[in-house]
Amino acid sequence: MRDKNKASPWLLTITLLIAAIGVLHLCQCHAQDVSAPASAEDKTIRSIDELLLFFPSKYPAGDWNPSGLKYEDIWFKSDDGTQLHGWYCPSEKPRATILMAHGNGGHLASRAAWLKYLQSKLQVSTFLFDYRGYGRSEGTPTVEGAINDAKAARKNLSQLANVKDSEMLLMGESLGGAIVVQLAAESAPRGLILQSTFSSLRDIADHHYSKLSWLVPKNKLDSLKAISSVRAPVLLSHGTADSTIPLALGEKLFAAANEPKTLVLVQGAGHNNWLTEDYIRHLDAFIKARQQPSP
Repeated sequence: MRDKNKASPWLLTITLLIAAIGVLHLCQCHAQDVSAPASAEDKTIRSIDELLLFFPSKYPAGDWNPSGLKYEDIWFKSDDGTQLHGWYCPSEKPRATILMAHGNGGHLASRAAWLKYLQSKLQVSTFLFDYRGYGRSEGTPTVEGAINDAKAARKNLSQLANVKDSEMLLMGESLGGAIVVQLAAESAPRGLILQSTFSSLRDIADHHYSKLSWLVPKNKLDSLKAISSVRAPVLLSHGTADSTIPLALGEKLFAAANEPKTLVLVQGAGHNNWLTEDYIRHLDAFIKARQQPSP
């Protein structure tokens, strides 16, 4: 006789799959709209974690003509030929040039207010791009693709602003933090700015669902390993009440970073409300200390 208290194999399988979805859904950061379905011609194969990691919004959803922001539409290609889109937001007398990588939800138009603040108040020129599958960029998002897209964006910004890799700042929020750490490990920037990011994707799964974290490869977005080889000043900020990416993971990443480094704890902040006056003061000081020389 079958034990009524023992779950059948198919039920266990379904439970594991549902829990796996929960693991990677916790990685959703700044998601604002449901992602558009991939086109029928798109043959990109994604792992289960990538299916659940990326939450892009597509054009024309959102405000693509933000008031008060001076920007240029930039079209460029990743190394595999995927056409990408970004906004170059030059400041008249820039103190610094920043390549920005956003989180895993929304698109670049979702960050228009932040871009405007950086341009007008902090006097920096920024280039924010959309990963493949986001906004007006073509393709389907994958981890490898997003990293390659960021590399292409950095190369493009170098030409736009006439600056070398070593002269620009890299800034990344959440998932974007993991992306720019990979770039910084490959070629050192003038400074690395990380906001609400994680030590590794596997660490997030370990924290929330330890029995199922094996579903996420250990080496996928392993910022802990990458940052140990970064030779650039680091500014890392994290909300003390962040339940999406726990503070402990941000502190773990900070501990692995080389000096000089600064940790800003945003008291009481969750994952999406870290833009406080205290953080802005630290960011302003970080930029000022690495202000690019006048031409």
